Amino acid sequence: MKGLKLGKTSWLILSAGIFLVILVSLGVTRSGQLKEQTRLEEELTISTARVEKIEVTDLRPQLDELERRLVEAESQRSEAAARLNQMIDSVDVTDKFFAIAGHSNVVINTISNSLLSSKSINGVNCATISIGASISGDISDIIDFIISLNDGYTTGFVQSAQINTSVESSDNGTPAPAPATTSIQMIVYSYEGK
Repeated sequence: MKGLKLGKTSWLILSAGIFLVILVSLGVTRSGQLKEQTRLEEELTISTARVEKIEVTDLRPQLDELERRLVEAESQRSEAAARLNQMIDSVDVTDKFFAIAGHSNVVINTISNSLLSSKSINGVNCATISIGASISGDISDIIDFIISLNDGYTTGFVQSAQINTSVESSDNGTPAPAPATTSIQMIVYSYEGK
């Protein structure tokens, strides 16, 4: 087969045809890109509008709730600091211990307290005093006394209480409950400042 000979005009027409095919392909591609760009811009506009609505309407109640909780927490912190900011003295602490025992109908057999010492609790410097006591009485009165100690000292609490019960024999030889005895350890805190 012999080679195909084309004249200048044929080459020109062939070149123009190839150029037109390339130009049409580029036009179709560009048209697709413009349509995609328009679609993405519309989605961006819709998404932006949704975000603006969310910020204004949906997050406002949450922000209000968080602000309310912050005010409440600050109030509780101030209240706790005011309660802790009471000076403790071993005489006052012991007097209160005896007063609570009197109200609870228990007898204090022995009582001791430590010297004031310092302790840091979660970065807060506190003065502390420890109380140890042995008491006796009915079990229900002892339980009432322990609960009253925790309620009676604003910044103190019972660390341990060990109740011992025993049985005595009565004059006629029958067993009778003896008064219960209890060993109590408690600690009282006071705010020392920074």
